[in-house]
This record gives sequence, structure tokens and C-alpha cells, in this order.
Amino acid sequence: MPKGAKPIGYKWIFKKKYHPDGSIDKYKAILVAKGFTQKPNIDYFDTSVPMTRISSIQVLLALAATHKLVIHQMDVKTAFLNGELEEEIYMTQPEGCVVPGQENKVCKLLKSLYGLKQAPKQWHEKLDNVLLCDRFSPNDADKCVYSKSENGECVIICLYVDDMLIFGTCIDIVSRTKLFLGSKFEMKDMGEANVILGVRIIRKGDSILLSQEQYIEKLLRKFGYYDFKSVSTPYDANSKLMKNRGESISQPQYAQIIGSLLHLMSFSRPDIAYAVGRLSRYTQCPNQDHWDALGRLMRYLRGSMDYAIEYSGFPAVLEGYSDANWISDLDETKSTSGYVFTLGGGAITWRSARQTIIARSTMESEFVALEMAGSEAEWLKNFLANIPLGMKPTPSVSIHCDCQSAIAIAKNKNYNGKNRHIQLRHNLVKQLLKSGTISIDYVKSERNLADPLTKPLGRNMILETSRGMGLKPLANKQVMVTQPL
Repeated sequence: MPKGAKPIGYKWIFKKKYHPDGSIDKYKAILVAKGFTQKPNIDYFDTSVPMTRISSIQVLLALAATHKLVIHQMDVKTAFLNGELEEEIYMTQPEGCVVPGQENKVCKLLKSLYGLKQAPKQWHEKLDNVLLCDRFSPNDADKCVYSKSENGECVIICLYVDDMLIFGTCIDIVSRTKLFLGSKFEMKDMGEANVILGVRIIRKGDSILLSQEQYIEKLLRKFGYYDFKSVSTPYDANSKLMKNRGESISQPQYAQIIGSLLHLMSFSRPDIAYAVGRLSRYTQCPNQDHWDALGRLMRYLRGSMDYAIEYSGFPAVLEGYSDANWISDLDETKSTSGYVFTLGGGAITWRSARQTIIARSTMESEFVALEMAGSEAEWLKNFLANIPLGMKPTPSVSIHCDCQSAIAIAKNKNYNGKNRHIQLRHNLVKQLLKSGTISIDYVKSERNLADPLTKPLGRNMILETSRGMGLKPLANKQVMVTQPL
């Protein structure tokens, strides 16, 4: 051990890897460094690493349905071990690998190890250099998406840590890309993509579906809701939830369920976005009312387990919907914004969030939501502009809003209001309109797909907006509701 240096510890982690059907695939033993003992500016300097957005994957799947792309999947074995360290780091000899007679010596790490603070960054830099040498270009809007065109064909790589989705206009260019990656890293060829981050990718004719049916079933069984009667809506419109001022009830389990639902909502279930967002506000101290509302959401999932987002490829036009719900409860002081964007017949990105400011009127809350949707539309347009599929330049993204006063203010060149926070948003929306990034159109509330992201709705409206977002039962049958409300 060099004088003045201090070695970091290690830990063996043993894991089971499962097939999509739940059966055991293999057993893994992983040697992990205790990176939490590393000292900043000594053992590491930078830990930032780009991470692909979930919406990037959904956009690419929608484009795959539209352009009939081939989709394959590869997994990088021990991805972080490919990164080359720039710092001098020592680690104690791991159990089972101690050299007899040299027990007092330590290991000098030449490459990154799982657990090190800089391991993800070093792995991404290594892969980035390899792909750039093969004439791949990173997407300006998402640095984890790479694309290349050659001889009229196109291939796109979407990286999520060590999982890769490879999209190609033909099987030949996909095969060549896989051979190239296999020559640089130890890879596992998983063939046609069927599961990404626990979400099933289903090919149904020319359509592509995203389903988490098995995940929902596992979630319901784990927390004891599988045998409950189902309901037709995820949130009761008559429910008036308030912060709990007393003792909390089963807070750790409540937080665990909310965390699982956030994963589900982010990938394939925009219909539960409002309910999950609302219930997550009470994670710190839930009471019985909060548990009852959470139970209702789980019962709704029981009746809609087989719902999946379907990308049929039509219409191949990017559209957005924006909505807001002004303060409706005595316990709330801020409104709720929501937006959803569709492409190829299904939702590709959505959000339901409490606003960061206090809006004084419905118009102000709608305008704040419109500005949030406009920023997302700008990102989507920039992302699509960097996809070389021979598409025409993306026209203005049409955002549908059901508030005519907010639309009128957005199109008005001069803002006469006194609130600076609204003026700043007005300037941003005005600039997006002037540059042709977005256009704003009026839509009736009953046809606004963002409506269920801001408020609880009845059964018929939930079904109608779900269909508009591409949510359909896998078996094309109506959901059986044993307790309609």
C-alpha cells in the first residue's frame, strides 16, 4: 500500500436473474466496491452520466411502428468493468481471492468496478468513444441515443445503462451493428426485443404494444389486492384527501406501493398518473383515508391489468394536449398541470404534476400548464429532428388546450398582467409560437386527452381518454367491472 493512501472496501452481492415468465435464468455473483467511502476530489472528480429518458424509448417505439423498423436487443455483460479509471484507487483483496503469503497487499484498480462513484461515467465515455469511431452521431436532445445512416439505411441505438435497443430499417444493418458491438465488448445477443426495463414489447401485426401485465399481477399479489373486486375509475371524485396531522399508518409499506406505482405510471399507464401523483403527496404520513384511496387505485388496476399502449403507426403526427385543474380542495393551494403527447396512435410522453406557483385564476393555471407542455414539445421536436429516417422536417407541434382565454393571451404579443412569473411564461410561449415550434388550438374539454391527468373523471371519460392515448386491453375485450362506481 503506497504511503498516505487508504484502500476502499468491497462486498460480494449474490443475485438471481429471471426470465420474463418468472423462472430463474441464472445466478450471479458481483464484486462491488464500497464507493460510499470514496473522498471527492481525491478518489473521484466527476460522477455525472447521461441517462436516456423513458419518453425517448417510447418515441422510438412509435417510430418503429410507423416506419416498420426492426427492433433487436443486446445486453452488455459487466458493462461498468469496461470503463478505464483515471484516478489511482486501491481496494483490499476480496474474500476468496486473497493471494497466500501476500495478505498484507492491496489491489490497484486499473478499470472501474461496480460501486465506484465514477463507474457509470467511465463506462459511458468508453462506449461513446467506440460509437463515434464507427461514425455514429449522438442525438442532441438525448446523449444516450445514437444514429447512423449508410447506403440509404438507418440504424439507431438507444442505451439505458447496459441495456441496448437497436432499431434498424433492415435486418442487415442491425446484424452488422451487433457484430461491431460484439467485437468491442462482451455482449449478450437477446434477439428481437421483448422486454426492456421490465416492460414487455409485443409485436401484433404492424403494431407495437407496451404492457406491464405481469408486473401489475406481481404487485397486486405482493400487497394482497389480487382477490379484491375491481372498480371502474382510479380515483374517487368525491374523495377529499387532506394532510394527516396525527399518527401515520404503515408508512413504509405505503411508500413502497407508491414507488412501485410510479414505475408503472411512467412506462405504460398514463391513466393512473393523476391518482399516483395525488397519493404520493401523502407518503410521509398516510392515514386511513389515504390507504382507502390507494386501495381503490389497486382495485382499478386489478380490473385493467391487461391494458397496454398500442402504437399502430397511424396517425404519424406529433400532437399534444394540455390541461390544468385550478385549486379544488381546501387543503390545496396550488393547481395541478398535465400534458400528454401522442405519436403513431399512442401516448409517448405524459406528466401530471402540482404547479410550483399559486395561480390566482383558472386562466393562470391553464397558462402555466401550457408553458410546461410547450417546453416538452420543444424537446420532442429537437429529438425527432436528429432521427435520420428520411422524415420531412417536423412542422409546428399542435398543442390542444381547452381554455380560450389562455390561448388568447398566448397569441397576444403584449402581456398586460402584473405577475412577473406569468410574464416570464408568456415570453417563453410567445417565443415558441414565433419560431414555429408549436401552434395552439382549441379543443373541447370532453375531447382533451390531458383531462384525466389533472382531475378525477367518471368511468366513461376514463375509457374514452384511455382509448385516445392508445391504451387498450391486450385481448381486445372490455374490462369486467364487478363493482361499477
